[in-house]
Amino acid sequence: MAAVIFTGLSVETAAQDVHFSQYFANTIYMNPAYAGSLVCPRISLNFRHQWPSVSAKFTSYSASYDQHFEKISGGIGILFLGDHAAETGQIVTNAVSLIYSFKADLTKKVAMRLAVQATCQQKRLDFNKFTFADMIDPKYGFVYRTAENLPTWTKVVADFSAGVVVYSDHYYGGIAVNHFTQPKESFFDYDGKETRVPMKMTANVGAMIDIKKYMKTEKTFGDVSLSPNVIFQYQSRFTGGAVYTTINYGMYLACYPMVVGAWFRQGFTNADAAIFLAGIEHNHFKVGYSYDFTIPSNPDKYSKPKTGGAHEVSAQFYLPCPEKSRRIRNINCPKF
Repeated sequence: MAAVIFTGLSVETAAQDVHFSQYFANTIYMNPAYAGSLVCPRISLNFRHQWPSVSAKFTSYSASYDQHFEKISGGIGILFLGDHAAETGQIVTNAVSLIYSFKADLTKKVAMRLAVQATCQQKRLDFNKFTFADMIDPKYGFVYRTAENLPTWTKVVADFSAGVVVYSDHYYGGIAVNHFTQPKESFFDYDGKETRVPMKMTANVGAMIDIKKYMKTEKTFGDVSLSPNVIFQYQSRFTGGAVYTTINYGMYLACYPMVVGAWFRQGFTNADAAIFLAGIEHNHFKVGYSYDFTIPSNPDKYSKPKTGGAHEVSAQFYLPCPEKSRRIRNINCPKF
């Protein structure tokens, strides 16, 4: 049994990055150039539970802090990311990132942020959470202790990413390149082959359209806005192989303090999921919930077990802003 596991772990494969459906509730994860984009201090928390109805479930979470500092002409961001794969978390990934985004005014109405991101990532494979053939009783199932004595493998790598965002009062767009150094993430090489973290590219464009606004500077009860967005992502599925591509397009409708949204995610050849979101934002606090409704690639196979989609919860806290920072142009984009 151990030989089978070693073979399965050593093939030349690489998983995609953790995916969050509330893109703008976790902006510095989507693109590091969003660090400091709100100008004032911001704390963001995200939790995602994907495919709860099947054993190959994923639990992902992130926490971040970002703020603009005029003395360094840019924003600083700190991002923590965690991911537990499989039913009991046999594969655990943790990462900590430090981000700096430089801000430059292109014109009186258009600004740009350029960012670099350095990441320390740890991946752990815990064999104590695997099941083996010698644990099975023909009548009672998994009741015995295994005789296998395998260690817990740990791999630590340094990773680097970069991004750019251009924005005005009502429009914004950006491009990010994650893992451009493609560090080696395999626990060991097999037949001279090694697995590296696949490069990921993300491009987004969107707008914030005020339909009804009572005050020019602050949000007030009953303000209505519409925000259409498109996000394009691709990442190598495995070294030298196919490319994983998604196109995400959706719309937010906000009637302060309530927000609702709908997204559709698809590849070039198949639909992936419909995403529905509801949230509330008031003063210095925001919380949102979204559900990914998985669209089966083959509609004729409804008899197969369903994945259960994905549940996601986000929360953001906006801390008091220094008086001078309030005059700096920020990005007017959704918060979910």
